[in-house]
This record gives sequence, C-alpha cells and structure tokens, in this order.
Amino acid sequence: MHKMRLIALAGVVAGLAAGCGGSEADHANGQTVLAGTIGSASPTIKPARFGSVKFGGGGYVPGLIFHPTSPDVLYARTDVGGAYRWDAAAASWIAITDMFGPDEGFYHGSETLALDPTDDQRVYMSAGMYNWASSTARLYMSTDRGTHWTHVDLPFPAGGNNQGRAIGERLMVDPNDTAILFYGTRTAGLWRSTDRGQTWKQVTSLSTLTMTQAQIDTTYWSSPVGVEQVIFDTDTKGAGTATQTIYTAVAPDYAGMAGLTAGLYKTTNGGASWTSIPVPADVQGYIVPHMVRAKDGMMYVAFTKDEGPGAGGPCRLYKFDGTNWTLLKGYDDTQWSSFGMGGLSVSGTGAHTRIALGVTNTWGNWVGMPAVQLSDDGGATWREIANLMPRNPTDGGYSGWVDDVEIDPNDPDRVLHVTGGGVWETRDASAAQPTWNFIVGGVEEVATKALMAPAPGANYALMRAGLDIGVTVQTELLKSPTRTSGNWFGSAFGIDAAWSNPNYIAAIGAGSYDYPDIVGAYSTNGGTSWNKFATNHPDAKAHQSETASIAVTKAGSAVWAPAESVPAWTADNGNTWTYTNLPALPSMSVSRGYKVVADRKNPNKVYAYDSGGAWWAQWGGAAHFYTSTDGGRTFTESATFKNVAALNQFGQTSIAVNPNAEGDIWVVDGFSILHSTDAGANWTKLNVTQSVPNPNNYYEPTIYGATSIALGKAPAGARYPASIYIVGVINGQWGLYRSDDGAANWTRINDDQHQYAGISNLAADQTVPGRVYFAGAARGVLYSY
Repeated sequence: MHKMRLIALAGVVAGLAAGCGGSEADHANGQTVLAGTIGSASPTIKPARFGSVKFGGGGYVPGLIFHPTSPDVLYARTDVGGAYRWDAAAASWIAITDMFGPDEGFYHGSETLALDPTDDQRVYMSAGMYNWASSTARLYMSTDRGTHWTHVDLPFPAGGNNQGRAIGERLMVDPNDTAILFYGTRTAGLWRSTDRGQTWKQVTSLSTLTMTQAQIDTTYWSSPVGVEQVIFDTDTKGAGTATQTIYTAVAPDYAGMAGLTAGLYKTTNGGASWTSIPVPADVQGYIVPHMVRAKDGMMYVAFTKDEGPGAGGPCRLYKFDGTNWTLLKGYDDTQWSSFGMGGLSVSGTGAHTRIALGVTNTWGNWVGMPAVQLSDDGGATWREIANLMPRNPTDGGYSGWVDDVEIDPNDPDRVLHVTGGGVWETRDASAAQPTWNFIVGGVEEVATKALMAPAPGANYALMRAGLDIGVTVQTELLKSPTRTSGNWFGSAFGIDAAWSNPNYIAAIGAGSYDYPDIVGAYSTNGGTSWNKFATNHPDAKAHQSETASIAVTKAGSAVWAPAESVPAWTADNGNTWTYTNLPALPSMSVSRGYKVVADRKNPNKVYAYDSGGAWWAQWGGAAHFYTSTDGGRTFTESATFKNVAALNQFGQTSIAVNPNAEGDIWVVDGFSILHSTDAGANWTKLNVTQSVPNPNNYYEPTIYGATSIALGKAPAGARYPASIYIVGVINGQWGLYRSDDGAANWTRINDDQHQYAGISNLAADQTVPGRVYFAGAARGVLYSY
C-alpha cells in the first residue's frame, strides 16, 4: 500500500548530470531515493507561451448564445472542451476556460450559458459533465466576458455531456430584474436565484421532486432531460421589477416522476403558481428541444420524439399565441429517415417573421434532404438554405446534429448552426443560394489519446491519435492536417513511428461505422496514405478500449498491446501476429493495458509497463516493468520496479525513453518520477513531486503528483542530452515543468491562466529545443514556443 504517497513527500533530489545518480552501493537493492536540493527554477528556462496545433473544430457545440443587443457578442459552449467567445476582429474564437485547473476537468463541459441582456460584460455558465445524483454542478460567473471567472457550487447536478445536451438554454436571466436567474435542471425541477446566482432555491410551486440515482437510472442512458427551458414573456429590459409572465417546458421523464400533468407551464405571478398549458395531441409526451419568443409575443415551439444529440422524429413545429396552436411544419418517420427538430430561432414579427429551423438526424448531402429550413413569412412557406449550398470547405460535414440554429439578433441575414464537429455560418441567408463558411478558427475540441513527435529529419512535425477523429499527421502546426486516416477509425488510441525511418507509422484504435474491422493500420509515407494491417492482433476487435498502445521497432515491425490483452508482435506488417510471453492482465473493474515503447537507440529493446490497475485495487495489485532484447518477442520482468512504483490507472501514468541514450527510461506512476539508466534493471525514485491529498479519499489524491512525461531536444550546453517535461506537482504547485539538467532542477513553464482543465499526453519535439506538445482536457493539442 502507498499511503504516504498522498502526503507531500519528504526528501529532495541531488543533481543528475548525465542521467544516472547515486553510487553503486545505492543501487544494491535495485532502487534509489535521492536526496539533496530540488525544485528550484533554472535561470536558463523561461516561462513558455502556448499556441494551438490546428485541427479546426473537432467536437460538438451544443449551444450558441448571442447577446440580444450588442453586436458580435457571441459565445459557444461545448460538451467537453470548455467555452469560447467570438472575436469579430480576428474572425475566430477565443477560449475562455483555459484557466480552469487540473481539478476542474469535470467542469469543462458546459450544460448551459446565459447573458445579462442589460450588461454585455456579464456571463453565466453552468458546468458539470454528468448528472449523477451525487455530483455537484458549478455556476461560473464573469463580469468581463469570460476573461476571469468566479464560481459557486450549485445544489443540483448538471449534464454537459449527457444525452440532450443541446436542449435549452436552461439558464436564463430576467431581462427586467437581472439579479434574478431561473435554471431548469435535469433532476431537481426549476430553481431560482435572486442574487445573481450566489444562492439558489427550488421553485417548489412547480415541483418539489429531486431525483434519486435510482430514478435517474430509469431514464434513457441515465440522462433525464428534466425542465428544458425558461422563457420570459416580455419586451422590456431593465424595468427593475421581476417579470411576471414566464413559460417553462418540462420533459416527460421528470413530469412523470413529479406528477406533473403537462409538458408546458405558465406563471403570471413570477413563479408563485403555475398553470399547465395543453399541447397539441400529436406532440404529447415529446421533447421540447427549443422554444423561442418573437418580439410580438408569439411563441414558437419545436417538438421532437427523442432527446438527441441528433434526435430522431417524428417532429413538429408549432406557434402559440397564448391560446391557440398553429402547426407550421412537421416530419414523420419513413422507411429511410427519422428527422427530428433541433435548433430554432426567430427574427422580426407578424407575417414577416423569419424562422430558422434546424432539422437534425439528417445525414449526407442528398437532393431533398432538409438541414436548415428558413421561412420569411412566419412559417407559411419554407425553403432549404444549407443542404447542397456553396460552402467552404467544400468537403466539410454540415448535417447530422443540427441541434442549435441562431439568427444574429442584429443581422437577420447572418445565420449560424452547429454540428457534431463545429459551427457553420452564412452571412447571406436571404440569397437564393446562401454561402456557408465553417467558422471554427480557434476552436480545438479534440480528446487526444496519444501524441508522438518523430525522429529528427521527418517530413512532418507531430502525430496524434484522438477520439472521434482517428489519426492525424501534422506537417504544419498552424494548418489543419491533410494527412489523416480518414474514416478508417472511429477513434484512435495509440500511434508510433520507426525511429530509423519515420515515414513508417503504425496506429491502433476502434473501428468506425464504415470500417468496423479496421482497428490497426500503418503508413509507409509519413501518413499520406494508409494500409490496414493484413490481420489484426487476435484480441484487438474484442477489446477496443483506449487503454492500449503500440510500439514500432523498425519499418514493418511492431508490438501491439490492446486493452486487457497479452501484447503480440509482428515483423511483416501484420500478416502474422505472435503473442509475447508477457503475462495476461488480471480481470479488474477498471480497464487495463500495457504501455509498450521501443528504445530509440537499440530497436531490439522494447519496454512494457503494467501500471497495475487502480487505487481501489491496492490490496493484491502491483505495478510491473518488463524489458525485451529481441525486438519485443520475449520479455523479462524487472525484479526491483514493483518495489518502488505505485499501483495506478493507465491514464494517470506515462513512460518515455531518452532517444539519445540506450536503456535510459523515465516513468511517472501518478505519484513519483522513476528513472532507470540500465534498461529497467534498477530504478531511482526522485522525491520531487507531491500529490495533493483528497480529504475524502485516503488513496486517490485530488491532484496526482506526476502523470505524464516526455523527453525532447535539449538546448545547446545542457547538462543532460534531453530536456525532460513532466505534468505534476512540485513544491505544492501543479503545472507543466521542464528540466534541462537530468531532473536536478525544474521550472514551471505554464501559469494559472494556461491550465486547460488538466494537461496530459506529452510529446517533446526532437528538433526544436523547448518545444513540447500536450493535450488539454478535450481542448485539442497545444505547444510551447
């Protein structure tokens, strides 16, 4: 057991000049704990600046929010990758949650965002990734458009990455008394704040129900929709008295448990009491993904059968004048389609009301397919303005999850809609053929699972494996990659290249919808084109989990370690796979896998690291390290490693080899930095990093001490032949650290404004000193300069 690893570790490390420290006697038992002085900053290392390696979008944007009166004040919330503000001058997006710390990854998905209609500087953002009954959402508040935030904990959970995450907006500011906020929650009914979000009370006049976890689990994918939206029925702003007439929509899941008899309610006394509004018979029991109010008071309400993303139908659009419902548009299921309604926005009044309607669960670009329907006569007639229209880029996906559509309140010819991969915009919606542009500059919403920088002399800069995007090979950091695996992988988990021939790249992942059998592939031309392995690792298809890795020893030869599997090797591009002698991993409630990596100086040496499992398996578990000297065919276990390494989860651990010295290996086990200079036979534990203890969990810290490591090009005159980068906590400060003297001294190179809700998956450049690549929390890939 490793109880003391959660306490600030005593002892510090003396200088390591060439990567080996301590005397021969120190290594007698196979482990060394060095002492001395450590943690001071090197005067030659300066804090870094950071830029994004461009992918361009990459993820789901459930909501776009315009300020109602201030031009170009526009925000985008994402489900897992933070939030962004539009920069009109640069025609790109600015990330406004990069200051979130490593313990705020759960809050990097925004469920809803609201703006103060009388103060265009004030922003509210509710965050919390999943609506577990035991979890707590946060309300983040800014008075400078997201440059700085404060937050309060909310008395209910949020589901920024749950099903139905485009429904809403759930959080609304009363335009007459902007100290008042209403929040339609998924699990706890309607809530109200009268002090700009500082404190909250449930609106018990509507319902007193707060779902238990058992009730949550009875809903679709354990994702209750709950109270969907709040609309203030008023044209005035800043009157100083609370708006009295308010509408709210309630989904069938919460309504049924709460004993509510309708899906739409209205109050005329500020929420003191509520009256149900009967909806048309053909949409009873449907979801209301969006409802909007025109300036003349007409309500437009979309109804769809499913909750989304990409909700299926049938679906209907109605307008409601307070008494009567009028059907404007609808889609029924057919043998080949099940269209739903997603986004909805209006501009103008009366018979000339412009309505933009997102038709979701539409895929492809075929003649007759609806994507964004537009009406300029209050819904009397419609035309398609997105499908098969001119667009840039021409091959960009624009259909599928059209779950939010917004008309610029200051320019009705400007219409935006979301997809599963970003945001599309037209500035000429009135044209017979509007032109659309993919406006994702600055948005990087990719969950990165592996990064690799190639050997010097490669004709590319960086390799990436990511969820939903597969493999990308970056030739230029500031241009979207053109070398990709296309739609071969649904997600990619591991990637590596031969050090002697970086044109040979191998990657592994999960099969896609179009290619379910391709879970491993290789390229012989630096990622320009790809070939599937002739055969897969025997267990790869059955274990398509991200706890997997691959190591390339030379062109055509690799060791593949799928999740929960014994690694296997090939010397013929996958025509044959032969199991190594590594032991099978014991079954555990957490996914496990080997991390395999090839020695860069001697390709016959391959290393395999089994991090052991998880903190809750402290009893009976252990970490293991193995070395192969025959190209990965057979391995020998290090007798000393398990005595010094902590047991931990796959994602909290990392291994790196020094490309300039054979057998020079670095491991971080989540808690400490471990170093071997003899190919894993003996290990030194550096008492440099300290985890931040969790008062509620003795074994798992709030912030781990050391979780990722990489080695890259050293500056001229450095004492050690590689710069070492780690993510961890040194002297009580979490950050991204660099050492140029073999771990004797460390300098934090990021700051509190650049924390990215956690940093992982390091890769260090082998050509440019001081350049390190890393993944933020679904924030794409960033680099130092």
